[in-house]
Amino acid sequence: MCGIVAAYGDIDPDKCERMLARINHRGPDDSGRIQLETAWLGHQRLSIMDVTGGKQPIADETESAYVVGNGEIYNHEDIRDTLSEVRFATDSDTESAFRLVLRDGSAALYEVRGMFALAMAHTDGHGVVARDPIGIKPLYWARLGNVTLFASELRAFDEEDQPKVEAFPPGYVWSPGLPGTDVAEGTMVRFADAVPVQVRPARYAPDKSWDEAVLSQVRMVLSDSVRRHMMSDVPVGVFLSGGLDSAIVAAVAAKVADAKGERLPTFAVGTEGSADLLAARAVAEYLGTDHHEIIPTAEDLEEALDEAVTVIEHFDPALVRSAVPNLLLAREAVKHVKVVLTGEGADELFAGYSYVHEDPAFATPDALQAELVRSIETLHELNLQRCDRTTMNYGLEARVPFLDATVMEEMLALPAEWKLMGEGRTEKQLLREAFQDMVLDDILWRGKEQFGDGSGAGEVLAELVEKEKAKEGAQGAEAPAVENGWDLRSDEEIAYYRTWFRTFSGVKPNRTLGAFATA
Repeated sequence: MCGIVAAYGDIDPDKCERMLARINHRGPDDSGRIQLETAWLGHQRLSIMDVTGGKQPIADETESAYVVGNGEIYNHEDIRDTLSEVRFATDSDTESAFRLVLRDGSAALYEVRGMFALAMAHTDGHGVVARDPIGIKPLYWARLGNVTLFASELRAFDEEDQPKVEAFPPGYVWSPGLPGTDVAEGTMVRFADAVPVQVRPARYAPDKSWDEAVLSQVRMVLSDSVRRHMMSDVPVGVFLSGGLDSAIVAAVAAKVADAKGERLPTFAVGTEGSADLLAARAVAEYLGTDHHEIIPTAEDLEEALDEAVTVIEHFDPALVRSAVPNLLLAREAVKHVKVVLTGEGADELFAGYSYVHEDPAFATPDALQAELVRSIETLHELNLQRCDRTTMNYGLEARVPFLDATVMEEMLALPAEWKLMGEGRTEKQLLREAFQDMVLDDILWRGKEQFGDGSGAGEVLAELVEKEKAKEGAQGAEAPAVENGWDLRSDEEIAYYRTWFRTFSGVKPNRTLGAFATA
């Protein structure tokens, strides 16, 4: 939920207001801000929890400390139980994290389970800015000497500030210097790893296969996560890609909705007759969901292409191909719900990508486990960036139950060799068997397709790239030069980069796009 802007040091309120206005789409329901002597906090609200009373910034009882937040704290009720002495002003999940930090300090962020970017400020000059350990929710910052700026998106920053913008690292907390020191400089401390240390080494299986107890545990842990991620005071739906992961999420969510006497809304996108659209339709019929389909034409996809590059603030071809149909899907879904669940993260936990099975370098449990850990640690630079931006562009919140902290700890603790193919196993065999009584058989054993390809968008976009390439060639335009230590790797990437550059010409990709930029 929401978009945030924060500034610490010498405050320019007009600059802060400009930044906040540029991310209005992330929170169209309300807007709030507070200015202190050396801090400014701004918030664009998407009302999901405590719709009527959760306006931000939220203050403590003495109005000496304030917080703005983006995201959801899934264990906020447990946190409240530990703070029995506190008199809460709202039912907002953000206030739970705020009060915990006020009582126990920023190290207590380790106890916060969810997706979040938080900024706090005190009238005495203290403050805290933090991002969740995986980086599910975005956060950028620019250290400008006399002031440090924070915002939820790259496009929030003024053009002259863009060269200084960097991605704020997940799992870190920043505190400003106190008055009398360099307030804008501050200090950085890591409060949590994306993948806990105890599950980084590969576990070895005592047996070559698993038993029903293992399958039951996988099913229970994932089902509990889906239930937690349906926490909301507004309607929740599911994006159906037609694949295994979103089908599992929908199967559990449909049961939760049914127990409440409700019918789960589901949403799918694809060109007429595309594989993903047909598969998603089959899942919806099997589960009896309230299903909505978006069937774009080639013209619809072409119109959305330039917007997709700008919205996701990225030019990686795989991300752009999936972002285009996702944008169209989000635009339709927000007419019906404010929250959607997706299947992001399952491939990283269960070795769903073909490359880890085809490359001999990952053929051992140790090597496979190390690659799964690495892929989770870099998700915020790729799929999670696309997932957040395409939905929040329309004031729609996407949640990722596979990336719940408990799910990651439990699933990465499973022996890595159980996730390797061979011996009659397909990829994600363990996950498939765990949900074989809940997911339609044809979907349960369906092979993986890239979303942009299965939706039919990939072929259309490839043709558009060829047309763009021909046009640039006729005009004698040269391909962009290598910059900041990274290369443009294909004609398709060059085409998307040109679009990206029109909005983000001052941004340095090696500071904002992470591992992708140096690939």
